[in-house]
Amino acid sequence: MSRSIRLRRWQKEALDLLERHPDPDFLAVATPGAGKTTFALAAVIRHLAKHPRHQVVVVAPTSHLKVQWSRAAASLGIHLEPRWSSADGRLPSDMHGVAVTYQQVAANPAALRQHSRRYVVVLDELHHAGDERAWGTAVRHAFEAAPQRISLSGTPFRSDTHAIPFVRYVDDLAEADFDYGYQAALADRRVVRPVYFPAIGGHMEWAAPDGSVNAASFDDALDRTRSSQRLRTALSLDGEWLPHVLRQAHDRLMELRLEQPDAAGLVVAADQEHARAIAELLRMRHRVTAMVVTSDDPTASTRIAAFGEGDLPWLVAVRMVSEGVDIPRLRLGVFATTTGTELFFRQVVGRFVRHTGGPARQERAWLFIPDDPRLRQYAATIADQRRHSLRKNWEDGERPEVEDDPAALDELPGEEEQLSLFNVLSAEATESSDATSVFDHDPTLDHLDDEDTTVPIDLPAPPPPGGRGGPTWQATDGRPLAEVKRELRALNAELARQLARYTGMTHQEVNGRLNREASITRIADAGVDQLQLRIERAEKWMANL
Repeated sequence: MSRSIRLRRWQKEALDLLERHPDPDFLAVATPGAGKTTFALAAVIRHLAKHPRHQVVVVAPTSHLKVQWSRAAASLGIHLEPRWSSADGRLPSDMHGVAVTYQQVAANPAALRQHSRRYVVVLDELHHAGDERAWGTAVRHAFEAAPQRISLSGTPFRSDTHAIPFVRYVDDLAEADFDYGYQAALADRRVVRPVYFPAIGGHMEWAAPDGSVNAASFDDALDRTRSSQRLRTALSLDGEWLPHVLRQAHDRLMELRLEQPDAAGLVVAADQEHARAIAELLRMRHRVTAMVVTSDDPTASTRIAAFGEGDLPWLVAVRMVSEGVDIPRLRLGVFATTTGTELFFRQVVGRFVRHTGGPARQERAWLFIPDDPRLRQYAATIADQRRHSLRKNWEDGERPEVEDDPAALDELPGEEEQLSLFNVLSAEATESSDATSVFDHDPTLDHLDDEDTTVPIDLPAPPPPGGRGGPTWQATDGRPLAEVKRELRALNAELARQLARYTGMTHQEVNGRLNREASITRIADAGVDQLQLRIERAEKWMANL
């Protein structure tokens, strides 16, 4: 059996190229929001149709993304267990596979290696395999025997001193087998949002660790050390630059929420203390609640998911949402961190580009940035792609050019400063022309409400896990099987507690009887049909008491 689904043109082109690809490794680089997950899952379904006894391993950067992958896969009939542990041994037989993190792979690569000849592997944001030297080695050890490895990235990446496996490099840059950039996605219409960059100027004064007192605006040419200090001064809540920008951003967000009530904003903060202070400022000055997400919070993934599904106006985060996290209602952001690499900047921009299918007027996004030369250059590169794509039908002479700014290429220093000797004296914001003009009507958007540009393809129905039939996944209604099983296990546990209370038997005795009647050894290994049978037997037992 097969079913027809609609894919974006790039997804179909990439799938067709993958079909003809002779090697086990395939690297697809696609701009955030373009649909890398759907492409990979379609490829997995095709692989499983040819090899029904194979299983799937998705490797993601974070625990939150494991759950996100599980839910996306379930919508296409593929069921992944995001809570699998190497202590469980083999992959669950009643699931199509598992979703794990790079850290999990590094902790026990041998657990995944032993059956990897029957795996189709998806490596999401593969460059994370280079975050730690041991991670790349572990990923290679775990999956080098896999017959197919599909690697994904939202941004092109370079090699470094750490090993990133299964990648082909040309001049130190990873060479993609398929590349779909932001400019191409904009040109295809209704794939990604155009993002605008209000760049806010300012005049800052600070006392440097060497004892000198400095004053500069973002227009002043400074060396790398002073440039870094100027940016840190602007982003400090001891001055008025950041509160001014937050007020501008909040006012704009409230306007957006008049037409889109759940529109949300994201502030990318410098550190955990900074994030909490920003949330408190939003509460005190603007009477709004902001959700704070930091890396030390064990509930971070749950909180991000709750924010994505809710209607709170602001999320304040430290690096947690720089990559992969899908919150389509984000329409506006404030870049308030001193993390200044171009890769990180592009990852943050990627949080705002996901198209939601609405009219073009409601499919714009904004990222407020300091008018720092380095950030200005990063934004100008992306903005130039936006202008070129949105105005591609205009006369060439009408397309604005981006001015070159040699100072914009200056890099912030990598060394930590003596923060105890650094002191913010003042920071005041000055208006930048771009801060208001980008909110006006943009005639280049008028032609974006074009007809659907997706194409239909026929995908085979996913085979049962392990090539076997049965009722295991038939009643999940598009929900991840792992979540259904957890609910059934919780109901089994509650029924066992009630039976123990009413019969006077021990929990061990009750569970032993129910397990025997459902033909299982332990609940953790039971499939959906066995869990349902166990519930039926428990309810029948209760009715006869």
